[in-house]
Amino acid sequence: MTDMLSTDHQASIERTKLIRAGLRKRHLSENIFKSLGLAAIVVALGFVALLFVDIVRKGAPAFTQSNVHLSVTFDPAIIDVEPAPVRADGQSDADFQAANLKWQRDLAMLNWNKVIEASLRAAAPAGFEIDSKDLLAIAETDARHQVRAQFVADPSLLGKTVEVDVLASANAQNWIKGNIDRSLGDAQQQLSAPARALIDEMVATGAITNGFAWSIFTNVDSRSAPASAGLLGAFVGTLWMMLIVIVLAVPIGVAAAVYLEEFAPKSRLTDLIEVNINNLAAVPSIVFGLLGAAAFINYMHLPISAPLVGGLVLTLMTLPTIIIATRGALLGVSPALRQAALGMGASKTQMVFHHVLPVTFPSILTATILGVAHALGETAPLLLIGMKAFVAAVPATPLDQATALPVQIYLWQGNENRNFFEPRTAAAIMVLLLVMIMLNGVAIYLRSRLEKRA
Repeated sequence: MTDMLSTDHQASIERTKLIRAGLRKRHLSENIFKSLGLAAIVVALGFVALLFVDIVRKGAPAFTQSNVHLSVTFDPAIIDVEPAPVRADGQSDADFQAANLKWQRDLAMLNWNKVIEASLRAAAPAGFEIDSKDLLAIAETDARHQVRAQFVADPSLLGKTVEVDVLASANAQNWIKGNIDRSLGDAQQQLSAPARALIDEMVATGAITNGFAWSIFTNVDSRSAPASAGLLGAFVGTLWMMLIVIVLAVPIGVAAAVYLEEFAPKSRLTDLIEVNINNLAAVPSIVFGLLGAAAFINYMHLPISAPLVGGLVLTLMTLPTIIIATRGALLGVSPALRQAALGMGASKTQMVFHHVLPVTFPSILTATILGVAHALGETAPLLLIGMKAFVAAVPATPLDQATALPVQIYLWQGNENRNFFEPRTAAAIMVLLLVMIMLNGVAIYLRSRLEKRA
């Protein structure tokens, strides 16, 4: 009897050891899995943080610009032109406009670079030797247009001296911000030695100061005056495309998903459509660009490089995402809700629009905004419909030629003046990311509000 009890006790101890060993092994596996998952999250967040830090580090300097403070003298010896026309009694609007335009054309024929050169020489230390070409390389090339526009607006400035701030040239800003190695030889520098020395002198005396680069947000792209190039045209073009995508993709995508999920009979044709919609979501974006170029430009003859075409192409890209997300939201609705609505005498249409869709609206809205934000970051399809063309204007309508923020980034990153445009490209990426973050924020806000109402 004693031996049997001892044997059972020993067996119990062995089972306990086996159970504890099994538990230790299971806990060890769970801990390893949790550690791997945590490590994956940390690595992913680390890469994202590294990306954001690198973009901000490179882009932040582009939000400052160097301004040259000049005392501009509108010398009558240089501005040798007739006085501005004054409207005579009985003169028609057309005649006065023609006289005014002729006066402005005469002004445009003058050498306004001489005005800028004289102002820069006045700002230089006494006796500083520098030739005209090197001196004019300090100010941006559009400085003469800025001064001329100021004179056109106020012809009484003739003979007067006024304080004017003009942008420093892109090469001058590279030198001031340290975007170029100062230890390089003269042959490798973008500016001559006298120009570099004068810039340092003007910075020391306060004739050149740094300020916020409002021109990034208020100017359009420019090749002749790169320091004044901005994102306004690309930003408005992006807004037009976003509006077209929302207006077209949301109702079409939601309607298609509702029909397929709630009304369409189950058949091979329906299955084929569903499979193709799922496949379309995985099609490379450049294929949509080829489709848009063939259908909208070559066949329908819509204007090339227009936000309308870009919006239509992005609509095609976004539709599968919205349809799949909407169908997923509809599938998540409890069948009891449908049965209760039908049991109360509601028709199928009333059941869908009065009971099912309101429940799924937060998910549909979130998926739609995220889909639109994803589409706006696409570059490849827009390149194929001509939106990589240089457009120095703000599109007033969706039919005007324009570019978009992703394409502007693509154009700037390929600019030959990399010292200047690399920070500006990073700044444009920051603006694009800010737009997407704002869209995601709107999606989160609307979702939380609608979920509370539901």
